[in-house]
Amino acid sequence: MKKQWWHDKVAYQIYPKSFCDSNGDGVGDLRGIIGKLDYLKDLGVDIIWISPIYQSPFVDQGYDISDYYKIDPVFGAMEDFDELLAQARRRDMRIVMDLVINHCSDKHEWFRKALADPEGEYGDYFYFRRGKNGGPPSNYRSYFGGSAWEPVPGREDLYYLHLFAKEQPDLNWNNPRVREELYAMVNWWLDKGVAGFRIDAIINIKKDLSFSDFEPDGPDGLAGVHKMIDSVQGVGELLEDLKEHTFKPRDAFTVAEVFNMKREELAEFIGDDGHFSTMFDFSAHCLSFGKHGWYDSPGVGLGDFRDAVFRAQRECQGVGFLANIIENHDEPRGVSRYMPPYGQNERGAKFLGTVSVLLRGLPFLYQGQELGMTNCPMDSVEEYDDINTKNEYRVALEAGLTPEQALAACCANSRDNARTPMQWTAGENAGFTTGTPWLKVNPNHTAVNAAEQQGRADSALSYYKALIALRKSPEYREVFTYGDFIPLLEGEAETIAYARALEGKRAVVVGNFGPEERTLTVPGAAGYRLLLTNLEEAPRDGERITLRSCQVAVLGN
Repeated sequence: MKKQWWHDKVAYQIYPKSFCDSNGDGVGDLRGIIGKLDYLKDLGVDIIWISPIYQSPFVDQGYDISDYYKIDPVFGAMEDFDELLAQARRRDMRIVMDLVINHCSDKHEWFRKALADPEGEYGDYFYFRRGKNGGPPSNYRSYFGGSAWEPVPGREDLYYLHLFAKEQPDLNWNNPRVREELYAMVNWWLDKGVAGFRIDAIINIKKDLSFSDFEPDGPDGLAGVHKMIDSVQGVGELLEDLKEHTFKPRDAFTVAEVFNMKREELAEFIGDDGHFSTMFDFSAHCLSFGKHGWYDSPGVGLGDFRDAVFRAQRECQGVGFLANIIENHDEPRGVSRYMPPYGQNERGAKFLGTVSVLLRGLPFLYQGQELGMTNCPMDSVEEYDDINTKNEYRVALEAGLTPEQALAACCANSRDNARTPMQWTAGENAGFTTGTPWLKVNPNHTAVNAAEQQGRADSALSYYKALIALRKSPEYREVFTYGDFIPLLEGEAETIAYARALEGKRAVVVGNFGPEERTLTVPGAAGYRLLLTNLEEAPRDGERITLRSCQVAVLGN
């Protein structure tokens, strides 16, 4: 592998609306982030990915951009962003922006001009098509539910395509002018000093322009638009064009959100000369997808997480680096999703963190993960803000579920679980804001918060600091960065174990997620030192190690 500057780093995602509010308006902002840079530096963070802060109507929480060159006033001004860049640079930290270029907002100047003249220059920036048989051009269901085609106001039988919300019209990447405009914008931010981008929904930029129907897969007579995306060829040509005109000349770091990639294309995406530096491993998250929605989403336990992640680790070994995650702004909290009920606590948070952070690849932490933040109970669907959650609630009701059952499905799966305000203190509004928070604060902030954990040696926060320090330690940095991934004890139930090995140096991660204490035999580990454990001790006898329920240990030679 060609060594890159980011290989041995640790990344952290900030959801700015919910991270820290500096002015009391109830919404997190850039100055709030600046004020917490020392907290992140102390944690061990090198790269900070900030979810969208561009000008937006916030139909989809900033993923509907109305001006790519402006900071939305709710987050501050461009001067605040420039200061953030400078302050991060002083701490040897890098800022990564969110890049949303499959679609924009219906309030963007391009789309307003397109609506005014769909047959004109800006009409070709989007996908306008005539309907058929008195309905939309095809039977695609958008990712957020309902038809992916929206009628154009005042224009009979004319529609535009939106793979997400109707307020997020898809951009036409077949139009060279669109690509030129987007590339110029990307380079403008790179020249300003951002280190790179997390790239949103990028696999969707290639469309089958025939827009043919698919066999319906739901009672609404529609077919998921992902079927069209899955069937189309040639997205790599567009991705390579993007890289060559933007990322490559400036040595930018890029991490892609990719769900529909064909497995045989892995090297093309994240190999030494791939389209991107890395991409997120969503293998465990994908296990939770229901056939029709959240209401029939299968439960995903830690055994499922282990099997999916191990499979992904094997596939990428020798090809490239994955970006490893437990949770993000689009998923519920990992401790609530993956850990058994008896492990949905601080011990379980440490367990899950250890398993993820020491994998081969780039660890991405999500804000509050280091505290063991959990899903937030909601009393009604009105307490949710997320557009997708409201749609899934409606879908569940239409499928015959009771309001209580539909709400339970949302409580388990909602993206708002990860978007509740960061829990800084046990005080009012978790210390996030002096005003009224834009989204409900998790009631457990009185027990789970940074202030309490910073002063406690056995807290989740203190443990994460030790875990990251171990990964970066002079003795083990190379093995945890470039070492092979070797699964261990795969026949053992309720066990997760693997080794990292490089040129005679070896580290072993072994955990027991069952309800009872167990003694496990770790081949070759006799004489290894205990480097880290989430409990006080891990009794050993040669190759045998005794682990209590939800205990994990890291051993090294």
